[in-house]
Amino acid sequence: MSTSVILSAMRGAGRQQITASTVRAKQASGSHVFRIEEFTRAREKLANGIAVMSSPFGAGGHDWFIKCYPNGVPGGAGNHISLFLMHDSHAKTGDATAAYKMSILDKALKPSCTKFEHERHFRGDGWGWTEFMGLQDLDRDKYLVEDCLSILCDVTTTDGLRAAAEPPFDLRGLQLAEAIWNRETADVTIHLGDGETIAAHRWVLEARSPVLKADLAFASNTTADHLRLFVNDMDADVCKSLLRFIYTDSPPPELETAPPKNVERLLAAADRFQLEKLKLLCVEALCKKIDASSVAAALALAERHGCPTLREACAQFLVKNTTTHEQPISTSVF
Repeated sequence: MSTSVILSAMRGAGRQQITASTVRAKQASGSHVFRIEEFTRAREKLANGIAVMSSPFGAGGHDWFIKCYPNGVPGGAGNHISLFLMHDSHAKTGDATAAYKMSILDKALKPSCTKFEHERHFRGDGWGWTEFMGLQDLDRDKYLVEDCLSILCDVTTTDGLRAAAEPPFDLRGLQLAEAIWNRETADVTIHLGDGETIAAHRWVLEARSPVLKADLAFASNTTADHLRLFVNDMDADVCKSLLRFIYTDSPPPELETAPPKNVERLLAAADRFQLEKLKLLCVEALCKKIDASSVAAALALAERHGCPTLREACAQFLVKNTTTHEQPISTSVF
């Protein structure tokens, strides 16, 4: 069961100001293709126990390289290819825990003869297979393209547990927003005036709002890769509706049924952060809600935030619903 489902149930039970976090393993992946040209010649020239190495590559904040023994490891029978994943950055990055797999690419560039390790702990050393593939199984027509052997290595590092902030809105049915939250760690914490904090992703905010981009440029850091943004004059409900639009480009589902004052606050926020589409959606919703009790506030809002459509709707309402009792003026000429 997802956390968003649990939060929805808790809010439905009356706990409106509720947040959540989930502890999960922090993972990052990377891949590298190591090509050994003139592999047949390399096998003939290199003795048993002599290795060739790939260039270093990064994955999960660590550096790695592939070590291949074309004729097997030292002391071996010399009838297998040996492959190892080596941890190259231990002095700089410390120990690493990683799952990995290696494959030989066939002529269609599809992984074949794949072997994998679910998880190993690296302390500057390497792990792998002394008998990855028997030389008698190395089908030249299948694996050697112009006598080139291509080795694919996939590495996924696990760097302990972290508390992952939960999204401020229900992700069910919102595939793109869900993909962002499940794949990337939130790197912005929005601090509201009522003390509530809401998590978000910097690149999403910057891409959607030039004002937020400017604000984040001057935001304070909690760590080297995490920012705090203070928005003291916005309540949590408006902020969550705003973020839902930023992540999904669709109006909050409650926009049509919300009281006019709630929509007015969201319109003001949309204008503040230059979210023109959301501003127009709020105007459209407010035009449908104009009545005698709200027309004055709506007209003032239209003037304050430059909403000609809303201003025109208010004017039409007033013309339609105002009764005039004007008396003709008579003049006498003496």
